[in-house]
Amino acid sequence: MKAAKQYLSDVPLIALVAANVVPVAGVLFLGWDAFYVVLFYWAENVAVGFYTILKIACVKVPHPAAHLGKLFAIPFFMVHYGGFTGIHGLFVLGMFKKGSEGLGGGADWPCFLVFVQLLLNVIREAYSIMPANMKLAMAALFASHGVSFVYNYLIRGEYAVSKVDKLMGEPYGRVVVMHIAILAGGFFTMSLGSPVALLLALVALKTVVDVKLHRREHQRKQKCLKTAVAHP
Repeated sequence: MKAAKQYLSDVPLIALVAANVVPVAGVLFLGWDAFYVVLFYWAENVAVGFYTILKIACVKVPHPAAHLGKLFAIPFFMVHYGGFTGIHGLFVLGMFKKGSEGLGGGADWPCFLVFVQLLLNVIREAYSIMPANMKLAMAALFASHGVSFVYNYLIRGEYAVSKVDKLMGEPYGRVVVMHIAILAGGFFTMSLGSPVALLLALVALKTVVDVKLHRREHQRKQKCLKTAVAHP
């Protein structure tokens, strides 16, 4: 039983590493260059945002009326994180000279919802550029985050010690640090013609950082959960 429990606790980490190995196959066998590697990692921001919304929706609140706060928090997160991710995506497409002109223009949606519109436009453009094999890789990436959400957040009970304001801020710490390195590395490898060795080094760097951040985040939350159980 203990061995089975240990194996289950490792499944989200295994899924995370497996998703990060996908770009290795892309570089070695499918002809991915620096643009596709960076675009793949940018798309992970979308997965992070999607599951953050689910986490906010599922977070435990002290009384039923507190659920009303989520009706404000979720749209607010969609606007500010959507704008951040959309502008980031525009930068990726622009840096590699991809995408349609005027992609970031227009203001058809009212007020701040224009940021959500921007994100949807960038996602649509990025999806149209991706080869079929990369779309399958994206499905694997979303699945790996889904495994962590179901196991760590729902089954292991992290929803009970999470706070809405903390959840809204968590993606930024991970995304900003990670993608400054990824964008810098992608630009460097692109300028050198996307040599395979450098692309693989970029993937390895991202995987190592991902694993460390994953362990740190869930160890901290499990510690909080044990404290909450010991001192209700």
